[in-house]
Amino acid sequence: MAQCVQSVQEFIQDSFVPLVAALCSEEAERLTRRNNLSFAELVRPFCRLTSEVHMRDPNNQLHIIKNLKIAVNNIVTHPPQPGAIRKLLNDVVSVSQPAEGLVANVITAGDYDLNISATTPWFESYRECFLQSMPASDHEFLNHYVACMLVVSSSEPEPVEQFLKLSQEQHRIQHSSEYSYPKWFIPNTLKYYVLLHDVSTGEEQRADSIYEEMKQRYGTQGCYLLKINSRVSNRGTDEQIPDPWSQYLQKNTIQNQDCYEDYTAVSSKNTDHLISDGLDSEIKDGLSNNFKTHPLQLDHPSGSLDSADYTKAAASLQDSKKSNSGTPHGACLTLTDHDRIRQFIQEFTFRGLLPHIEKTIRQLNDQLISRKGLSRSLFSATKKWFSGSKVPEKSINELKNTSGLLYPPEAPELQIRKMADLCFLVQHYELAYSCYHTAKKDFLNDQAMLYAAGALEMAAVSAFLQPGAPRPYPAHYMETAIQTYRDICKNMVLAERCVLLSAEILKSQSKYSEAAALLIRLTSEDSDLRSALLLEQAAHCFINMKSPMVRKFAFHMILAGHRFSKAGQKKHALRCYCQAMQVYKGKGWSLAEDHINFTIGRQSFTLRQLDNAVSAFRHILINDSKQPPAQQGAFLREYLYVYKNATQLSPDGPLPQLPLPYINSSATRVFFGHDRRPAEGEKQAATHISLDQEYDSESSQQWKELEEQVVSVINKGTIPSNFQPTQFCLNRYSDNSKFPLAVIEELITVEVSFRNPLKVPLLLTDLSLLWKFQPKDFNAKHDGETKEQGMCDEDMVGTEAIPEFLINSEETKVARLKLFPHQTGELHILGVVYNLGTVQGAVTLDGIDPSIGLQSGKFVSNGLSVRGRQDLEIQGPRLNNTKEEKTSIKYGPDRRLDPIITEEMPLLEVFFINFPTGLLCGEIRKAYVEFVNVSKCPLTALKVVSKHPEFFTFGGNTAVLTPLSPSASENCSAYKTVVTDPTSVRTALLSSASSADFGVGTGGSLEVIQVPLPDAVLLPGASVQLPMWLRGPDEEGVHEINFLFYYESIKRHSKMCHRVLRHTAVICTSRSLHIRATVCRSNALGDEEGRGDNMLVFVDVENINTSETGVKEFHIVQVSSNSKHWKLQKSVNISGDKDTKLASRERAKLCFKAVRCKNSEENYTFADIVFGNEQIISSTSPCADFFFQSLSSEFKRTHVQSHPHASQRAAKQSFDETVRLIQRCSEVDLNIVVLWKAYVVEDNKQLILEGQHHVALNTVGKEAFSFPQKQELPETVLLKFFRPENTPVPARPTPEQLSSLIKTSLHYPESFNHSFHQKSLCLVPVTLLLSNCSQAVVDVLIDLRHKTTSSEALEIHGSFTWLGQTQYKLQLKGQEVYSLQLKACFVHTGVYNLGTPRVFAKLVDQVTLFETSQQNSMPALIIINNI
Repeated sequence: MAQCVQSVQEFIQDSFVPLVAALCSEEAERLTRRNNLSFAELVRPFCRLTSEVHMRDPNNQLHIIKNLKIAVNNIVTHPPQPGAIRKLLNDVVSVSQPAEGLVANVITAGDYDLNISATTPWFESYRECFLQSMPASDHEFLNHYVACMLVVSSSEPEPVEQFLKLSQEQHRIQHSSEYSYPKWFIPNTLKYYVLLHDVSTGEEQRADSIYEEMKQRYGTQGCYLLKINSRVSNRGTDEQIPDPWSQYLQKNTIQNQDCYEDYTAVSSKNTDHLISDGLDSEIKDGLSNNFKTHPLQLDHPSGSLDSADYTKAAASLQDSKKSNSGTPHGACLTLTDHDRIRQFIQEFTFRGLLPHIEKTIRQLNDQLISRKGLSRSLFSATKKWFSGSKVPEKSINELKNTSGLLYPPEAPELQIRKMADLCFLVQHYELAYSCYHTAKKDFLNDQAMLYAAGALEMAAVSAFLQPGAPRPYPAHYMETAIQTYRDICKNMVLAERCVLLSAEILKSQSKYSEAAALLIRLTSEDSDLRSALLLEQAAHCFINMKSPMVRKFAFHMILAGHRFSKAGQKKHALRCYCQAMQVYKGKGWSLAEDHINFTIGRQSFTLRQLDNAVSAFRHILINDSKQPPAQQGAFLREYLYVYKNATQLSPDGPLPQLPLPYINSSATRVFFGHDRRPAEGEKQAATHISLDQEYDSESSQQWKELEEQVVSVINKGTIPSNFQPTQFCLNRYSDNSKFPLAVIEELITVEVSFRNPLKVPLLLTDLSLLWKFQPKDFNAKHDGETKEQGMCDEDMVGTEAIPEFLINSEETKVARLKLFPHQTGELHILGVVYNLGTVQGAVTLDGIDPSIGLQSGKFVSNGLSVRGRQDLEIQGPRLNNTKEEKTSIKYGPDRRLDPIITEEMPLLEVFFINFPTGLLCGEIRKAYVEFVNVSKCPLTALKVVSKHPEFFTFGGNTAVLTPLSPSASENCSAYKTVVTDPTSVRTALLSSASSADFGVGTGGSLEVIQVPLPDAVLLPGASVQLPMWLRGPDEEGVHEINFLFYYESIKRHSKMCHRVLRHTAVICTSRSLHIRATVCRSNALGDEEGRGDNMLVFVDVENINTSETGVKEFHIVQVSSNSKHWKLQKSVNISGDKDTKLASRERAKLCFKAVRCKNSEENYTFADIVFGNEQIISSTSPCADFFFQSLSSEFKRTHVQSHPHASQRAAKQSFDETVRLIQRCSEVDLNIVVLWKAYVVEDNKQLILEGQHHVALNTVGKEAFSFPQKQELPETVLLKFFRPENTPVPARPTPEQLSSLIKTSLHYPESFNHSFHQKSLCLVPVTLLLSNCSQAVVDVLIDLRHKTTSSEALEIHGSFTWLGQTQYKLQLKGQEVYSLQLKACFVHTGVYNLGTPRVFAKLVDQVTLFETSQQNSMPALIIINNI
């Protein structure tokens, strides 16, 4: 049980006190009424004695009475009606509520920290009121009147006569059979005569004389002069007199009108009556004071209220409210008067009451002693005679016991009981216990169970209250008494009194378990209020145990709350549920939580605590509910109904937060940009970016790198410090640390992810974004005021609302909400605002209690919805950079919802026309790109950047020669062609071009390509179409190629410098041709121009196309070369076939002669060898574009590989230059372009596709391929550990490189006729041609001496001699061809090899290098004939 203000001893003593009746004359009542009090109320605060009292027991032993209290009540001749008592108890409990701001006790039990009210004042008020309002019963005398005060005013004409009248009236009430109520303790009731004197108006002398007369008549012990009303009412009110009456009167006054209204529907049989505090001044039977009701009684003798009485009762209620709230009590009394009243009570008790009780106890004791000698048989016969002689009276609250026996008042057993009760009232508990014990035996013997139960009850209490506790508390007495009252006597009121007393005693002994069991046992269906209070006390017992039983506490609190609710005590019910909720909350008992929250919501709504109701229903909805769909639907509708009521109270207040649906804030995506126009026919819009695309971090990084690359090029190699990569779509993965930039008059789309946790669908209507906007002119210094979203702000930011948004049960769904900013400034997106409702007729409406206004079918017809908001609060990424951030939990900002609206910017849209999705490797296709400026300001500096620049070209400066529109070029070749003479031999047709014309070698990034806009500007609303040539990548498969279009505004802005547009092209390529080529030096003595530099180029072309693509055959239509130093001269193919055709898996070998060209260093020489009828001019777009792009990508690849060794090369620069010169001798710089046509059959139509492959020949004798060969790695590779070291550049050139400095060739007649008969020596002139292959000056040593010792060589070739010098020392300049005239001497005919001269060479300025023998040319055979 909860803690009480009083101790158990004080509680029991105050529950059973001597009762004194008060009978006042009308004039005396008028005097007290001046203080707004009746006489009984006037003396009530002073009824506790402040000093000890002494009296003697029957054995003449002195007995001390401490802290004695008496009760003075007006005489009431009708017992209180049960309905009136119930009403009073109900009001007492409802008025007593926990104090506002009271700090509750925190009880820690296991995992629980519970805030629980330590005291329960409503229970104590109920208990006190219950015990005071108990009707008197014949089986006990505790609430029978012991004495009667007769009060008369001194101002009456004949006070003594008035006393006589009152005395007769008291006698009539006690002894006449007309009145069965109230009950009197003994026939000879003590009468105490009180003369009331009004000091302010009465004559004191007359009062004294009357008092003297009274003393003579009634004795000094039996009368008293009480002087009151000393205070003059018109005196200044500055003196504050305490009001001790209010605390007593409040307990018995109905304070709360609402509580009364609950009882307005009354029946005629069981009426809940109003309680008056005795202020009614209506006169009855000439003696208005005789039948006044005290606060616990009815003010109507009848059992029902008619309409007039009801009206009067309501008026009386209002009067009592006014009298207690506004009217002061004791206004005419001074502190001296207070002391006089206190003295009066003390005198009455000392002189009158206690002596009377002492005398009565003696008399009863003497009677009992005198009867002890009688035999039991006679005693029994006397009892039977007495019991038979009196007709049993029927009491309202007393039923017949099992034996049908009711004792007469003179019965000796009742005399014992009477004596026991008197002893108990004056705290003589030892004597009382022995008397109760004796009476109990007699009653049990007679089977008088009601009497026995009463004796058992009081015996147990007496045993407990005995000083020094000589015997333990007999709890079994109480058990028997309770059982008897409840089961046999069917008297729940007496059983309840037993339980209240026993539970308090057990609690004082810390026997909480027994107390709880006792309290629970008395809960029943006949009284919800009693059951609720007892269950609540049982719950407190469980929590106050040594080991608190928290869950039992919570369970019984729920039961108590339920019974409080049934009893109409809504506030107490709500409090019980809230206290129990502390235990069930968050422990996984979701159904219990739902039930409690639902009840809390209902009760709070009934009490108009709408915020609490909304909160409770909110909890039901936001937890993952395990309720069935129908129940969830019911919860949701109740929530909406309550919520609507709450919002109607403050319609102008801020929008409240709604609990449903859930919003996954971190999944919010913000998209900047308008919706792109869809593709029309052959037009395909740039893919750009949209909310439908999934985020790819790798792709995002690629786009960022492309943008950085183009910005770096624009800013001459550096990226500005304020550079912010363009992010069109912000999500949880993007970098949201900076404020994003949006453009005025351009759409902002926010994608919000909603989840419906319920099993019923939710309907959101009028769904839109909530925002805050601060206008700012970024070019001016003055800032505007911040504006919240309102009805008139559409001119700042346009807000689009979604009229209906349905989320099905347990569905996650995204809504795309749009804003349209019309001013520059700072925008903050705060959240979403919407109407939450249910779908009409979605679930049935069974089981809904209509008591709180939920009419069935309401939602089906109308659909109830409430307006509210939810905030978008996004937590940024966790910081993890500094030590402090690593050791603590800190989060960075996430600013995706706070865009800055910048000034107007151009907006580009790009469309691709005739853009292919599939190509052959190397295939050239012509498409068109349309650029459209859809904004209101012009754009410029349009560039495109891609990681694959070799895939496309807009054409070089020569592109203007090609057809301009897609329709004009449908059947034309992508190349620029010229018809050739069919009779011409396959010799080269020359042209030249500068790399600068094609954007190569200008110092810019190779990937950044300027788009050739006319006038370099695209005006608002204008569009332009440009040709774009595409070349299929050399590798087969699916290729994703990213284009980033970069453009700027003509005006420079402070916030946004440029914009970009993305496009991803997906191209599927299939295999076509594979080309390998080698170059080797020609041994021809010289070319047509007489130079020694010529080479042979072998080209091997293989058709590796698979037949699935429908390609019938490939035709090699042209082979072109382009180089700064070399050119193809002619084809030396043996085959006479004009056109080279390749079917599937066929291979062709081509051979060409290449010679040096005389062009300048800047220009490339293009040489075209045509196999067909049309020459493709390879030095124009697109052929040259793709050649230069492949050249640059090839250069980039080789340059990157050699780059790490740059530092080592610088250290040995002079030596390495030499090495480089020597290496160059074996290098060529010749690029071969093979142009082809493919004949494809598609849909029974033949198409001709065109394409080109590139082969870069760098080294003599080394094979080169059109596409790098993939090296197949072995399946398992041994793991090797090594230290990576920079491989050093070889310090010495290789012998192979050194032996290639000089190319030699011999010029001589193939056969020579000589007459050996005429002349024995044959001299043949031979020219040795020496060609310096390097750019440096070379020392050459020619040695003509024979070194051949092999006999085989002599046998085969024979011997001859060179005439003249055997050694020559020459110096050849770079690229110089030197002719040396020699003579060979033969002595007989035969075939001779002239290739015997040995040539040594070294660079002039290098001492460290020895002369190296140069490579011998092929055998130079000469035939010497004799004639």
